[in-house]
This record gives sequence, structure tokens and C-alpha cells, in this order.
Amino acid sequence: MVLQAIRLFLVFRRRNGCLALGRVVMRFRYLFFFFAGCICVPFAAGASLPNIVIILTDDQGYADISFNPEHSKEVSTPNMDALANEGIFFTQAYTSGAVCSPTRAGLMLGQYQQRVGIYTAGDGGRGFDPTMRIFPGMLPDAYTSMAIGKWHLGLDNDYPELKWHAMSRGFDEAFKFMGRGGHDYFDSKGVNSDDYAPIYRNKARIPRDEYEGYLTTRLSEEAVDFIDRQKDDPFFLYLAYNAVHTPAQAPEEDIEYYRKKFPELSERRTILMAMLDHLDKGVGAVVNKLKEENVWDNTLLFFLTDNGGAKAMEADNGSLRDYKQSLYEGGIRTPWIVSWPVRFTGGRKIDTPIISLDILPTVLDAIHGSDFDPTPFDGKSLLPLMRSNDAAHHVALYWDSGDDKDEWAVRKGDWKLHSKKGKVSLFNLVDDESETKDLSRRNAEVVQELSGLYETWLAEMVRSEKRMGR
Repeated sequence: MVLQAIRLFLVFRRRNGCLALGRVVMRFRYLFFFFAGCICVPFAAGASLPNIVIILTDDQGYADISFNPEHSKEVSTPNMDALANEGIFFTQAYTSGAVCSPTRAGLMLGQYQQRVGIYTAGDGGRGFDPTMRIFPGMLPDAYTSMAIGKWHLGLDNDYPELKWHAMSRGFDEAFKFMGRGGHDYFDSKGVNSDDYAPIYRNKARIPRDEYEGYLTTRLSEEAVDFIDRQKDDPFFLYLAYNAVHTPAQAPEEDIEYYRKKFPELSERRTILMAMLDHLDKGVGAVVNKLKEENVWDNTLLFFLTDNGGAKAMEADNGSLRDYKQSLYEGGIRTPWIVSWPVRFTGGRKIDTPIISLDILPTVLDAIHGSDFDPTPFDGKSLLPLMRSNDAAHHVALYWDSGDDKDEWAVRKGDWKLHSKKGKVSLFNLVDDESETKDLSRRNAEVVQELSGLYETWLAEMVRSEKRMGR
């Protein structure tokens, strides 16, 4: 056991370099445990390491999956539905942010991203300490990892150094764009301009005149190819689609199909359906490849989106209130599926509230078993919950937008406290999922309790640049 721990320490040191732990302890006391605790976790001897796959979609509406009974008639996602029927569907699953980059940072850390000062998409675009180990750097050396798609955890202004690049953060391979939110689906440019936004093959930029194809399909093809190359050894695939984020783009023949089939739809919603169809086919291609190569049973797969559906794309969040960028349920609740056939029977639902921070601890628990140390993480392993729906999970969940909206929220049990620009509202989510009935006046003690929890939590976080001095 000790030799395994030493081996892992040397592997992590080789991958990530020496960390200035003293400085980290002084500035971020909690992060000391994040670094130190993970280094010493051994993996179970003789265990068959599971493959790890994370499929992260972008701005997909809560009801823009036909597994959700609230979906509208134009929504058809047979591959996502099949995955939900075979796996475990979490009905009250959340992301740690209401926009792209904060959620991605939290997922890679297993901690609230606010611990490293990330509250907004702008904070995430600036990146955070590049010496800090993230998801792939915490896996045993037996794993080969690949990041595909949208990164959005630091930009490439320092090219060719690329200290924010996924391969500078522990990934072995990459086919990705750095990300300022969205990306053109047919060209190497950003959402709102003709600025060059390169797609990288590892750390090499693909020349603009050499890139071709529809980006969603390209990302799916890269994922399938990675599985084909790595099927004989443990792998970690992080497949972060930019679909269905703006811009509204899809092959014209697919858009025309939805125009004819659903002539009553707006043009934006029509294009969204074409984009969603390509996304669903990509999910199906990845799952089918895992099954074809006989690695499906021992693959621990997570499917979720990065925040609520976007109003700009006319996404449908069903009965949930509001959209992306909001800390009401429509901005932070996500379709969430977990599959690991060799360990867990699928075809069931779990109603316990969970959060995207739980993914990394779940993976490490799956790998290390009883030797897993949960201390460094805010997230909690989902494995006990998947074994027994009655297992205890989070005491409370926290959100803070940190921007000029001055918006934060806390959920504890059935209660959710929401505050925006000083206006506090209290909801019972079991009775009022749509957050229409403010119960704060009749439950002052609950408001006080949850407000106190939030203040205690916030005191442990690092303030974002926009909140400095407030």
C-alpha cells in the first residue's frame, strides 16, 4: 500500500511539477488539503480500472430531451433516451454554475469553483493557477486521457506556450478549441466575429483552410476514434460538445427537414432541433462504439449539460423557472445520467439533489474504493447513493454568480433560498418546482438558517475580481 502511494506521488509530481504548497496554505487554507490529500490516495490492487467518459452538452434545455415527459412534440432524442433507460437518471441534478466556464472549472476540481475565484464566464476565461492539478492529473498513470470540444478554462493569448491548454493541465491528447463561449460550427472562428478561433489537434493549430465538416459531428468522430485506439487500456474521455450553444447553425438539409415537419416553429427553434439531432446522434455513436468494443460494461459514464437551456436559443426548460445565467432552477438544473453496467442496475431514477462537483469524487471512489479520501473535495461520491437511494448526500448546495446581478442561492433539503440584488425569496421545491410561491415571510427561521449557511460558505471562497472591495 505504501509503495503504491509513493508510486502515485512520483507520477503526479512528474505530471504536474512541484507545487508551492506553503503559499497555497497561506492564501487558500482549504486548498492545501486538495493538493496533499489527493497525492496519497492509492488505487485498489488487482482491480479492473473502469473507463471514464464524461459527455457534457452545452446549453441544452431541461425539457430538450425526449426522456423528459414535459418535452414538446418536436424534440426527439432516441439515443439520449436509451442511455437514460439503461442508466440511472437523477431528477434533481445541478451544475455548480449558471454559465459555461464556472461549471467546467468546478467539474475539473471537484470543488466549488469559487474557491479559486471563478464566478463568471469572464473569470473562467482568465483561467486559474495552471500548476493546480485538475481531473486527469488525479487519475492513476494507467489512464490515457483526451479532451474533446469546448475547453473554456483559459484562453490561448500566450500561444505557443499555451499554459491554459488541456494538455498543459494533465490531458494526454486533445481535439479542442479554447473557447470564449461558443464557436462557429463550420469555420475556425468565434461566435460574434471573424476572429480566428483555432481548433487544436493536441497543441497544433489546424489551419483555417484545412478545417472542414460540421463541428458536432467532428467531435463525435474524434471521440469514437479515441475509443478505438484506447480500447485495450483504461481511458478517460472528456467530450465537451459546444452544441447547442449559439450560433444557431446546422447543415441546411437538416434545418429544412425540421422546417417542413414543424412549420409552426420559429426559425431559431427549428435550427435548434437540427442541432439537437446531430448532438443526439453523436451520443449514440459514442455509446455504440463502447458497446461494439466490449468496453461498455466497465465504463463509468456521465451525461449532463453545463447549465440550463439558453433563452437566446429558445431552449425549453419545461416547468423550471428562467434560463441559463439565472440561479433559478431553469439556470442550474440539468438532465443527468450515470451508467456503469458492471456495478449498477439501470432503468431507475434517483430524486436526491446532486451537483456536478460530485463527478470527480465519484470517479476516484470507483477507482480507489475504500482507500479514497474525500476530504479535499466539496463534491461527494455518488456511489453510495447509487447503491441505496436512502444514502445521505449533501447537507446543502451553494451557488453564487459573483457578477453585477449580485445573485446567490442555497438549497437544503426541500428548501431553496434565492437572493438577487438583495431581494430574498424562499421556495419549497418539492411543492413548487417552478419557484412561484415565495414563503420567506412565513418561514423566517428557515431564511435565517440558510442565509447563515451561505455566509459561512462564502467566507471560505476567494472573491472574484468584480466582487473585490464590495
